[in-house]
Amino acid sequence: MLFNSISFIVFFPVVTLLYFVIPHRFRYIWLLIASYYFYMNWDARYALLLAGCTLVTYACGILLGRTEKKKLRKTLLAVSLLLIFGILFLYKYLGFFITNINLALSALHTEMQIPACSLLLPVGISFYVFQAAGYIIDVYRGDLKPEKNVLKYAAFVSFFPQLVAGPIERAGKLLHQFDEKHSFDPDRVKNGLLLMLWGFFLKMVISDRIAIFVDTVYGSFDVYGGWYLVIASMLFGVQIYCDFAGYSTIAVGAASVMGFTLTENFRQPYLAASVRDFWRRWHISLTGWFRDYVYIPLGGNRKGKLRSSFNMLFVFLLSGLWHGAMWNYVVWGGLNGLYLVVSDLFKGVRRKIGRVIGWKSDVLSNRILGSIITFLFVDFSWIFFRAQGTDKAIEILKQMITVRNIGIITDGSLYTLGLDQRNFWLMLISIGILFFVDILHENGIHVREWLEKQNMWFRVLFPVLLIEAILIFGIWGTEYDAAAFIYFRF
Repeated sequence: MLFNSISFIVFFPVVTLLYFVIPHRFRYIWLLIASYYFYMNWDARYALLLAGCTLVTYACGILLGRTEKKKLRKTLLAVSLLLIFGILFLYKYLGFFITNINLALSALHTEMQIPACSLLLPVGISFYVFQAAGYIIDVYRGDLKPEKNVLKYAAFVSFFPQLVAGPIERAGKLLHQFDEKHSFDPDRVKNGLLLMLWGFFLKMVISDRIAIFVDTVYGSFDVYGGWYLVIASMLFGVQIYCDFAGYSTIAVGAASVMGFTLTENFRQPYLAASVRDFWRRWHISLTGWFRDYVYIPLGGNRKGKLRSSFNMLFVFLLSGLWHGAMWNYVVWGGLNGLYLVVSDLFKGVRRKIGRVIGWKSDVLSNRILGSIITFLFVDFSWIFFRAQGTDKAIEILKQMITVRNIGIITDGSLYTLGLDQRNFWLMLISIGILFFVDILHENGIHVREWLEKQNMWFRVLFPVLLIEAILIFGIWGTEYDAAAFIYFRF
């Protein structure tokens, strides 16, 4: 079930209303039922994988709570992780693995080939597998007591607002919230709904409109080279931000309406002054997961610069593979890891040069320059993320460099790529609104808090106008289609 669908507009109020009506002791059961119904709207068979992942990690948690033997505990952890990551490998990576084995066999001039395997990727499998894996690792480490109520644990793994595209929640933060008695709070509900509206604006007005332009250019990159691809690539950086941040914002808002607090998954990432700062602000829950469960156990930065660089690069390569079973995702992750490694290696040199030339690092001009440079580096890596394969990404880069057509910026050609002039400028204005709001948040000015200080008529009018903007410029916009969120495919 898509957030941006009529089904969800009916589903969510019904679930929320009944959640506050039924007795507290039965509410987690109601959320469990609602979450499985939400998930089964894509394909009922997906629920079997979700339930299997849940039962394996639940049982392992219970067994870990009953033994102190280190060897047995390690065995239990290894078996449970192999089982749930085995499910992820089977559905997401087996075909990719077989394809590359066959390519290697062909390169060796052998006739032996492994039969191809292609399974339909269940929606959100990477998210709930990581969430369940985080739980079992925390129990193994002793950071968390095992949950004895299987239905309550199942509600945690399948909680519908963040089930299919995050944030990837930690059990230590979310699980206990199912025990809390949430009362209907008008202010909290209002704030949650405003968050949801902002998320819908990001997705339906900005992201889906940009997608029309980007899909047109990238779909025929051999025709639209040069500045067409440059502009489309820059717009894709905004598209994926609005798409993913839009989902996370709706998820956080929906959970807040019912009294739950989810992790902030984005924090004005394109205002980051460095790539390292960017990754502290982008997909925060995934970055934190890899930091705590992969980077630090590998040694983090405790074993010298060389080992730290290896750990960083390995984590980003793994993160790229998490996003998709294609080499272009691995290249995307590797590029971002390489940015950080090179930045660390030359940190001392940069500081010395800065002192020599009298460069001021604590001024606005430095921050603006840093944000622009960071965006360009990050956006370059997005080309590999968006392209349909590494070979296509390289062809796109060639087309960017070799085709010289800067005149398209002013001759009206940009209005022929799926968006007419009115919708193209509406897209740019919407992007301006996005960055204006991000700048306000960056400076500690939150729209919801500002809205609370206004007179009643304005507090009522503001959300009404936002809803109208979503309906008019989103649902009824040019060539609008209720597109799935990009991160659903991961």
